[in-house]
Amino acid sequence: MNGALIMANQGSPSEGSLVVCTVTEVKTNGAYVSLDTYEDITGFIFIGEIASGWVKNVRGFVRKGQRLVCKVLRTRRDGRSLELSLKSVSEERRRETLDAWKNEQRATELLKFVGEKAGWDDAKREEIGAELTDAFGTLFGSFEDSARDETALSELEFEGDWVKIFIEIAIENIIPAFVVFRGNFEIEVGGEEGVETIRKALLVAESHANEELEVQVECFYNGAPNYRVELTAPDFELALETWETVISEVEKCVDNGGGTVVATKE
Repeated sequence: MNGALIMANQGSPSEGSLVVCTVTEVKTNGAYVSLDTYEDITGFIFIGEIASGWVKNVRGFVRKGQRLVCKVLRTRRDGRSLELSLKSVSEERRRETLDAWKNEQRATELLKFVGEKAGWDDAKREEIGAELTDAFGTLFGSFEDSARDETALSELEFEGDWVKIFIEIAIENIIPAFVVFRGNFEIEVGGEEGVETIRKALLVAESHANEELEVQVECFYNGAPNYRVELTAPDFELALETWETVISEVEKCVDNGGGTVVATKE
């Protein structure tokens, strides 16, 4: 099963794949991690793979207990330890991978709830979870598709009393549709502090994400002076309110830095 569903994956990830991991120990020459989605596999991020450029102190970039997304560079002979790279993962890919991982964690909890109502033991839950993952690609995908289409399970020949329970829980807990605002910031700031001012402005924009309200705000570099902005929210009113706040705060930040910004929405 993918994404640490009922138990961690068996085997080991392939070279070039992205993995979610947690820092277990920080050394002067790098950091040790445990993989969140594979059982009994550890990894090491050499100091040269922590960040682009010169890294004087590893602890300035990672800390014990921090969750990271890393790229697998190579698997050592024992098959249970990996050489990883943190710097090779872009911010966009990191967020995508973490979002997918979080969705699988959520789906795991929902499947446990299904199992409790259906009277499954752990082995049965693992069996059904594996079958759903195989059929839909991810466990979360099985819940998402069932929330959109109540025939999704039956069309793939899943049957039993649990199917009705599964669909009810999917509909109650999975909301497929979100309002999406897309736009662009054209930011120009002169002087030596220009780059830092732009960085602060984009961080200000992303700071208006709210996990509790299910609001996400992400900024992407489109080539100076343009920066793409994507905002998602569960309803239009919240999306519009957040969007207007983001624009106001970014304009204020850039203005304080002596620059100009033009915000447009698609």
